Amino acid sequence: MSSLKDSWRRLSGNGLITAILDFVLLALAVYFGYAVRLGIVIPRYVPDWLAVMCLMPSVCVSIFALFGQYRTIWQHAGTEDYNKFLWLYIVSVLAFLLVNSLFKIAVFPRTSFAIAFFAGLFLCGGLRFSWLMAKSIHAKHKSERLRALIFGAGEAGVYLARDLMRNASELYPAGFADDDESKIGRYVSGLKVMGSSSDLRRIVEREKIQVVLIAIPSANGQKIRRIYDTLAPLNVQVRILPSLRELAGGTVSVSRLRKVRLEDLLGREQVRINLDPSMNYIQGRKVLITGAGGSIGSEIVRQVLHNNPSEIFALGHGEQSIYLLLEGLAKSGTNIPVHPVIADVADDTAMHELFEKHSPQVIFHAAAHKHVPLMQTCPREAMRVNALGTRTIARYAGMYHAERMVMISTDKAVNPSSVMGATKRLAEKILEREQGNYPETKYMAVRFGNVLGSRGSVIPKFEEQIAEGGPVTVTHPDMKRYFMLIPEAVSLVIQAGALGHGGELFVLDMGEPVVIREMAELLIRLCGYEPYRDIDIVYSGIRPGEKLYEELFYDENAVRGTVHPKIFESRIKAGQGITPELDALLERAIKHPGEAPAVLHELVPEYS
Repeated sequence: MSSLKDSWRRLSGNGLITAILDFVLLALAVYFGYAVRLGIVIPRYVPDWLAVMCLMPSVCVSIFALFGQYRTIWQHAGTEDYNKFLWLYIVSVLAFLLVNSLFKIAVFPRTSFAIAFFAGLFLCGGLRFSWLMAKSIHAKHKSERLRALIFGAGEAGVYLARDLMRNASELYPAGFADDDESKIGRYVSGLKVMGSSSDLRRIVEREKIQVVLIAIPSANGQKIRRIYDTLAPLNVQVRILPSLRELAGGTVSVSRLRKVRLEDLLGREQVRINLDPSMNYIQGRKVLITGAGGSIGSEIVRQVLHNNPSEIFALGHGEQSIYLLLEGLAKSGTNIPVHPVIADVADDTAMHELFEKHSPQVIFHAAAHKHVPLMQTCPREAMRVNALGTRTIARYAGMYHAERMVMISTDKAVNPSSVMGATKRLAEKILEREQGNYPETKYMAVRFGNVLGSRGSVIPKFEEQIAEGGPVTVTHPDMKRYFMLIPEAVSLVIQAGALGHGGELFVLDMGEPVVIREMAELLIRLCGYEPYRDIDIVYSGIRPGEKLYEELFYDENAVRGTVHPKIFESRIKAGQGITPELDALLERAIKHPGEAPAVLHELVPEYS
């Protein structure tokens, strides 16, 4: 009884109105039951009718209140809310019958009961639906709403349309477009499928569409690019639902819509790697992640945390980046210890102390200098961090019996034309040597192309230039690069740790390389401008160390597939191509910076 009183006390204004209307409508349903069965004038049954008209609505409304029916916001109700109402109505009517039969309060003929039951269901259900319809009608007549076309009449599009119609957002759905010919001309959720992608121009002009919503989470970049290229000249806004990976089980709603981003238009399907079966090598282990403050390293930390290591050592040279990483992890509420380590990977004393004290079992080596033009002017520093730092980490990994070490390399290490690429190639060779010195530790490297959103990525530079009104500077009109997303890159790193048996180089099939000039043009359009008219593109010339295009392997004939169709392996014998005097030469380059370029050429003969 006290819980029922509490339920009544918690009623809002709308809930109280709904409760009163429920009582009136149920009383009216009882009257219909008696009147239709026994006649409009029912003097003989007036006492029974009055008793039932008070008792049945009282029982129903009390049970509704007890189980929270009047705390539901019916303007935003979904299928589950209506299902709950139906079951509560049936239970409350059965409760009334039980009370009436036990205490013999009134005569209620079975036919009259059946009529009253269905009349009550219709009236009370209609009341709830009317709240939704009233809100929808009110929203439809708001003149400031933008007419939206939903491209994709599948499940995601239907959920999006319903959410738009239920909620008074800035968008009003005018209809669908879909490339499925069987849907064209038919109605989905009360909205017509007006045509396919080839009809977009006609639909936009005829229906005065202001916003196009792409609701195909499973679409690849090529399909989205085709749609976007069609819409770009039509002066309409384009928004998109995230991919299936980004949605990650979340509901499809207006709030999930976002602007089209460059990665949506790259023209290749994202690589999706199922990490769960391969994570046994991380679970319960001590994991060291170098370069943990960087864009790749911090994502490795986040993905490793999902796979239950015993603890993580987040090593970085910059204190601010590690601080920001820890702040972000604190907000996510992880219970796994993440220990900050502020140190330089080339500092032998600091690394020795770290391994001696903690003996990490799994190592992800992401620390490196990656900026090509800057490293051209600082070859000694590139060798110190990229090569000597890798040697230090790899040597202590073997000495302290680490199970695995995975190093991030780059496609610039293949036939390197830059100091950065040559030092990363040298790091690969060092890893090969240590595999021979410490066969019980599994060493492997993973080669990547460029990563969207990482530090040093060209995209932030382009965005800054566009914001300033241009021009956008591109080094060469024909320059091409491979691109991937940070989560993809990190998934590959972690997958490599599971696939490797020691001594492998792994490379992701990154699809076709992207022309940087075309990427700049796309980015300008995404910002609402027209290339060469609103924002110009100028060519600054290839910088020292840069190539027009990158390669992935030295010898494609030495490449073989793995269990994952998008990951390839280049098996190399331990120590192959390693100069016996490597350590002495490396130390000499560090002590005598002027000799660093010559030493690098000697250690990496393919460097040109």
